[in-house]
Amino acid sequence: MSMLTPPGMGGEYRITGDKYPRMRRNRHRRTVLAVIASAAALGLVGWGVVQLVDVFSGSEKRGAVAADRPDCKPAPKPSPSPKALPKPGQIKVNVLNATPRTGLAKKTADELKKRGFTIGEVGNATKEYDKKVEAAAVLLGPKSALKSGLPVLGTQLAGAERKTDGRKGEEIDFIIGKAFKSLAKKEDAEKALTKLAEPAPTPSRGNC
Repeated sequence: MSMLTPPGMGGEYRITGDKYPRMRRNRHRRTVLAVIASAAALGLVGWGVVQLVDVFSGSEKRGAVAADRPDCKPAPKPSPSPKALPKPGQIKVNVLNATPRTGLAKKTADELKKRGFTIGEVGNATKEYDKKVEAAAVLLGPKSALKSGLPVLGTQLAGAERKTDGRKGEEIDFIIGKAFKSLAKKEDAEKALTKLAEPAPTPSRGNC
């Protein structure tokens, strides 16, 4: 009996010889693991390259994303600095009454004068506008006053219509219409004038 055979065991359980087979590692499994590790390393390197490309071409990529996404709005371009608005004292106003109510032009002119405006002619409106103005008032001035004197005078009466003509000079006609009751409250007019003079807000970066 061999020394490798446990005592009391024989027959089919008997081990003969003085050597036993060696357990060898599975070479196929080791090869598979090596391939998986290499693929993972290559994937990690590729991801790093993509990140570097994204860093150096981020603006172009964001522009492409903005074009593909309808909900992604690019930042608006900065608005040009607004032209300095004239002060009330630099605006000459002709107060003209286009209604049948007497004394309305003088009363309105006196109030505008208290608020700092320079008053010119005070009287009745011309035939072109007399009893034909349905709004509270029409502010009529030269085209050059469209973004300067007209909006400044407009702060004194909400809802006044603004029109321009080919006149020479910078005078503005304040033509009182049928719906006129009174000028805006002084504090409300001052708030509107302050808001009008505020600079345009700084544009945001957008939604991308």
